[in-house]
Amino acid sequence: MLSIDPSKVTERENYKFLIGSIVPRPIAFVTSMSGAGILNGAPFSYFNIVSSNPPMISLAIQRAAGRQKDTARNIIELKEFVVHIVDENNVEEINKTAASLPPNESEIELTNLTPVESVKITVPGVKEAKIRMECTLEHSVELGDQDAPGVDLIIGKVVQFHIEEDIYQKGRIDPMGLGAVSRLAGTNYAKIGEIFSIERPK
Repeated sequence: MLSIDPSKVTERENYKFLIGSIVPRPIAFVTSMSGAGILNGAPFSYFNIVSSNPPMISLAIQRAAGRQKDTARNIIELKEFVVHIVDENNVEEINKTAASLPPNESEIELTNLTPVESVKITVPGVKEAKIRMECTLEHSVELGDQDAPGVDLIIGKVVQFHIEEDIYQKGRIDPMGLGAVSRLAGTNYAKIGEIFSIERPK
């Protein structure tokens, strides 16, 4: 077995080890709003649950050459954002929003996604997602070197869920109906495959 010290290899090599090992990763499509009122949209696969009481999620938004991404800056300034679950039906449109655009242009305009008003926050979501979560900023932390942070860790509190009725059954979400896709390495994605159960020990 290979034994590798991450401090002895490049950032790119560490990135490859992580994204190739920690799979599959759920994908959050995040909408945020700039101070000028531009609706930003971008997908992130460094995304997960933090807590259910209260309901909170995390996003780790990597910086490029030390520069904060529009999504992180917008969330930190406005303290609101919407997280959507990426599924088989919307993944191709959402992939278009990964394009690098200047802050005064909206990625949503590159797509056929339809903005929809939120209930408790000012940032719109998109109606093509089967699940979306209106979030407020709970915490933001700069991580990495003190003089040159490499990532903005965002903790968001979910203040409103929107769930398509067809996939909601007796308080649970049907995983096959949701059809969430996950991120692998490179340009690869994965669908929900075989589902199996294992009883937890008492």
